[in-house]
Amino acid sequence: MKALVVLKPSASKRLIGRAVAEMTEVRQAYKQGRIIIAGGTTNAFIVDELLDTNIHKGYYTAGIVSDGKLTVTDEDKRLKPISLVNGQPVDQPWNEILNDFTKGDLFIKGANAIDVDGNVGVIVADRRGGTIGLAYGTVIARGATFICPVSIGKLVPDVFAGAAGLGTDAVDLVMGMPVGMIPLSIATVITEIEAFDLLFGVMAMHVASAGSNGSEGAVVVLLEGDDEQVRQAYDYVETIQFEPNITLDPDKDSYKAL
Repeated sequence: MKALVVLKPSASKRLIGRAVAEMTEVRQAYKQGRIIIAGGTTNAFIVDELLDTNIHKGYYTAGIVSDGKLTVTDEDKRLKPISLVNGQPVDQPWNEILNDFTKGDLFIKGANAIDVDGNVGVIVADRRGGTIGLAYGTVIARGATFICPVSIGKLVPDVFAGAAGLGTDAVDLVMGMPVGMIPLSIATVITEIEAFDLLFGVMAMHVASAGSNGSEGAVVVLLEGDDEQVRQAYDYVETIQFEPNITLDPDKDSYKAL
């Protein structure tokens, strides 16, 4: 059976968030291990799925593209990254948790770009590389796992070429804040394609992008597989199709803190 689905950005994030939360390695680390869920709007959905909550998506990030600018969220409203030790949220800063990382522990950080070869890149405004600059080397050096959830809506021609052209001191004019981009060569990348396979065992193909009238940024995905599995995937997309758009000024009563 084949099915064609449309995923708006928030629906893609919900799908990816659920898939990451159900990954075997995530479940294992949740039971016994350390998980750091770095800031990011897609990562906010992972927090929701793992902890059965509904946090403010727009403020679970520092850097953000908003109102036509590369910018950052209000520091006073920004939510701190969630760290879990043996399934329990801890108040200890994430960089201190990172000091104890070992094989089997997980660092989850989204990306701003993915290319056709599956390379991913993270935009940074901090001149020292921000979260990714601090964390990536430690995670890889210790044999821990780096998971990168990212939508195929962020597809670019070449991550490495983009990273080579950027830099906080390399651009003369910018709409918002100057940024660089750090490519990640070792990461478990989870897009909508992997998410459909993980959750429903169906093949997925990205066939079109974009839209209008509220579907700006949408991706169109072709699903193929066993009748029952495809129907399950299609039905699930229908339940998340109208996931609220991420905004910095939503009705606060619709969210809850941990």
